[in-house]
Amino acid sequence: MISPPIHKQDFIVGEVALVGAGPGDPDLLTLQAFRFIKQADVVIYDRLVSQEIMALLPTQCEKIYVGKKQAEHRVPQEGINQLLVDHARLNKKVVRLKGGDPFVFGRGGEEAQFLLKNDIACHIVPGITAASACSSYAGIPLTHRQVAQSCTLITGHVQENGALDLPWQTLNDSKQTIVFYMGIKSLPIITAQLIQAGRNKETPASLIRKGTHSDQQVIKGTLTDLEALVKQHNIKPPSLIIIGDVVNTFNSYQLQNLGYLSTKIN
Repeated sequence: MISPPIHKQDFIVGEVALVGAGPGDPDLLTLQAFRFIKQADVVIYDRLVSQEIMALLPTQCEKIYVGKKQAEHRVPQEGINQLLVDHARLNKKVVRLKGGDPFVFGRGGEEAQFLLKNDIACHIVPGITAASACSSYAGIPLTHRQVAQSCTLITGHVQENGALDLPWQTLNDSKQTIVFYMGIKSLPIITAQLIQAGRNKETPASLIRKGTHSDQQVIKGTLTDLEALVKQHNIKPPSLIIIGDVVNTFNSYQLQNLGYLSTKIN
């Protein structure tokens, strides 16, 4: 099957746009995302959408917060799905504004399916995902020739029974970078399982809190001391965990000359 050519579509009333806002820095918002949010009648937004990006929304648009914290959902996912449909049926241009990218741990696929089942046209607007943006702002390349030839993105959310069911044996390659989203609470499981699967406990690792924001914090250590670093520096979500030799690609002196956002690096 040959896909039809891609062309820019108009955003009309009665439609929903799932828009990726990126990781926080408004400079990383795509032109497409900016075009859609400036037309919004209603914006239904997440906790990780930065205040700087919220300030770009039209002053007259209705803003509905549906943010989620771990084990604390202001509006359940089923409720969010229905909100999108209800507002679209009021002949409004509805923007579902998400941190990062809608299709990378953002439940964008679930929301798009629900909209289409209810005969609501849906636009998908990609955003820069945290793994790419936060690692770049911290001076950590996710892949690097002769150091890391692959990168795996994983959600660190545990199941209701407290388990984190992952193919741990596939994550023991020293030339593979691993990025955990939402993994701070499950860090003891992550480190223990990776070491048990054969990953060297001295593998370089980094914690990035509030990546791309002006108060971004980058902590570097090894796989075995990540838990201690979290406690020592009081690292809280939202934070990203990067594991792999790429963490030490640049030394502290070199990082000063990379031109990235000023960060606190320990």
